[in-house]
Amino acid sequence: MLISQNWITRLLQGAGNEGWAVSPEELDAGFVRVGFETEGYEPIPETTGPLVFGRVLEIEELTGFKKPIRYCQVDVGQANGTGEPQGIICGARNFAEGDLVVVSLPGAVLPGGFEIAARETYDHISNGMMASAAELGLTSRSEGIITLPEGFGTPGEDAREGLGLADTVFDVNVTPDRGYALSARGLTREIASAFGLTYADVARDPSVAGIDVSGVPAPSGTLIDVHLDPATEAKRFGLRKVEGIDPAAQAPFWMQRELMLSGIRSVNAATDITNYVMVLLGQPMHAFDADKIAGGLRVHNAAGGEKFETLDHTTRTLSESDVVISDDNGIQSLAGVMGGTTSEISGSTTNVYFEAATWDELTVARTARRHKLSSEASRRFERGVDPAIVEVALDIACALLVRYAGGTVAAGRTLVGEVPGREAIEMAVSAPGALIGVEYAPEVVVKRLEEVGCAVESAGDTLRVTPPTWRGDLTVPVELIEEIVRLEGLDAIPSVLPTPRGGRGLSRGQKRRRAVTHALAYAGYVEVIPTPFIANDTFDTWGLDADDPRRNTVKVQNPLDADYGVLGTTLLPSLLEAVGRNVARGRHDLALFSVAQVAFKRADASPLPSVASRPDDATIAELITSLPEQNLHAATVATGAEELAGPWGEGRAYTWADAIESARAVGRAAGVELEVAAAQHLPWHPGRCAELRAGERVVGYAGELHPQVLEALELPARTCAMELDLTALPFEERLPAPVLSAFPVVNQDIALVVDEEVPAEAVRRVVEEGAGELVESVTLFDVYRSAQLGEGKKSLAFGLVFRAADRTLTEAEASEGRLAAAAAAKEKFAAEMRA
Repeated sequence: MLISQNWITRLLQGAGNEGWAVSPEELDAGFVRVGFETEGYEPIPETTGPLVFGRVLEIEELTGFKKPIRYCQVDVGQANGTGEPQGIICGARNFAEGDLVVVSLPGAVLPGGFEIAARETYDHISNGMMASAAELGLTSRSEGIITLPEGFGTPGEDAREGLGLADTVFDVNVTPDRGYALSARGLTREIASAFGLTYADVARDPSVAGIDVSGVPAPSGTLIDVHLDPATEAKRFGLRKVEGIDPAAQAPFWMQRELMLSGIRSVNAATDITNYVMVLLGQPMHAFDADKIAGGLRVHNAAGGEKFETLDHTTRTLSESDVVISDDNGIQSLAGVMGGTTSEISGSTTNVYFEAATWDELTVARTARRHKLSSEASRRFERGVDPAIVEVALDIACALLVRYAGGTVAAGRTLVGEVPGREAIEMAVSAPGALIGVEYAPEVVVKRLEEVGCAVESAGDTLRVTPPTWRGDLTVPVELIEEIVRLEGLDAIPSVLPTPRGGRGLSRGQKRRRAVTHALAYAGYVEVIPTPFIANDTFDTWGLDADDPRRNTVKVQNPLDADYGVLGTTLLPSLLEAVGRNVARGRHDLALFSVAQVAFKRADASPLPSVASRPDDATIAELITSLPEQNLHAATVATGAEELAGPWGEGRAYTWADAIESARAVGRAAGVELEVAAAQHLPWHPGRCAELRAGERVVGYAGELHPQVLEALELPARTCAMELDLTALPFEERLPAPVLSAFPVVNQDIALVVDEEVPAEAVRRVVEEGAGELVESVTLFDVYRSAQLGEGKKSLAFGLVFRAADRTLTEAEASEGRLAAAAAAKEKFAAEMRA
């Protein structure tokens, strides 16, 4: 909500706070004090040097140029030092001889550092410039120069004060539950509370804003028939008519100025007045050209499929959920959002219907989002508009239009619907103190509730509080307490830190998660925080079977992005998207990891028990079991060079072995020994995929990703990945004691020829078991293939380390263990030992 400080000040001074004024900093602090943050405030950019009023005496139309140009003689009084008319070149067309304008004379510097000087242009000397509102910093864009009414100022008089250039614009952040604050009426109420000022409601007394409605006749009779369809859920609809206005009339400059500073451009007198009433009261209005309305009006839901052109000259296809206003000619307005071009105010309009209504909040919100049309009106309606000010808004609009455009107000008025009643809320007068922990005197409680507009009746220790019509958010006692605390000041609540109970530190799961993230970071991987949502077609791209468990996803009812409408059962999609973004930006050497939860669906829907009482144990158990299964996963993705090339030699690319090693690092950090075996599991390469086991349970996979998946995702070839279910890893308490030996090791090597399909890890385990209790470790250090070994054969070379705890081993004892290992491998795999 954009609003000028001077407007707030004038309204509060008009309420009886004569002489009250604060600095912008103090006003900003006042907003914060009552719970309204501001997005900032900016003064109107300063204009220095001679800026004066001038009167256009003569206009000479210059011809022979690409665009229409005027050479004007302008009376600027004695501001130019001579009293002679000032010759000024101007291309605007919205002024005539005799008009009062704003002139920046040579020596003036306009906002943006634009210096005014006498210069030759279009074969004439231009001694200054007639200024527009945009050039003076009042708005970002304007058409034509500023023209002012007779008596606004005298030629040569400094124009700054009259134009109100010494002002500051505030951008107040209004939360969705406080729609009443999207108005000068609502914000001045809050500022009055912040500074302890007298508040007068402009909706009850328009004279606070300098508006005289005494000339508006009391309604007698119905204006035209209006049918309000109950299916629209609209609460009220009002209509009044002004006849015989001047179609060329413009809104006064003071009104245009407030609209411009509120971010609304000036259009014409009738439209500007509806916008002004909206910003003043918070009641959006619409102006129809009455001569273009045929018969009565009907408020109803659209049939669906109709085409309707809104005032922004966009043709929209309506839905059955859209509420529209129609006459005998067809649809005239998209209710609560924007009017239509068929009955808009034009330069020939002399008779005007003013419409003010109270629409259903959800209906307007859905319509605005469906058509991607967020207007100033829809922003207010979807947050809730005071239904009690329809009549007031109509009377103010009529009074202003008659005052500035002439005409007369028709006696009739159409008003459909009643103001919804508000139920009283009973609350103990001690409830605020009991809830907040700060004692609030009863008179303070009553005073603050009355400040927000509530009617309060005391009945001993109980208060009966009836919220005002503009506060639909006040329905229960705790919301009333929030208002009291907010106005009394949140800073008045002391900060009392609770005494923590002695704990046992991190849980086992928390320790494991920390250890895993540290281990992967130490291994050179960079952590990324994955989004919980994945693309709807992820598993189709991977080519997963229809019954693959990973397809058991939880669908999001209202996704932020329709293409990402499911919760991920794996972390890899988010990591692969991160790789894609980095590669697209020229980063090709990557090693990323994530530790986060995934979600597997366990039930199609959760039960919705009554909130009137606590659910029974069976219902609670059903609720819990219906929630998704959310295990903690760890995943890595790597591509490009693991070791960079340089003077030291060639680099080394990430391979499937690095992915497996990242899984081993996770296992070591978790205190679990992982077993590795060959597997086929999409999206991994069928020949370069390892299955990770903890005991008999498969807990993850690692290896190189499938080429077709990488091609579909436009990722580099040979990208490697690992994903591990940390929740599935058992917790094993390991308290290893260090083993120190004073005796040396004996190293032996053994090379075994086995069939190609025999896993190296399986051979290593058999060798370790067969070598006996003296073997300390067995490590694979070479894999060799050649024609001499035979087709389908490979040689696996292992390094064996032997050591005894009580003596120095001999080579014979180590060789005996080596031969025993070879015998075990021969028995198990028909392995032959190479010489």
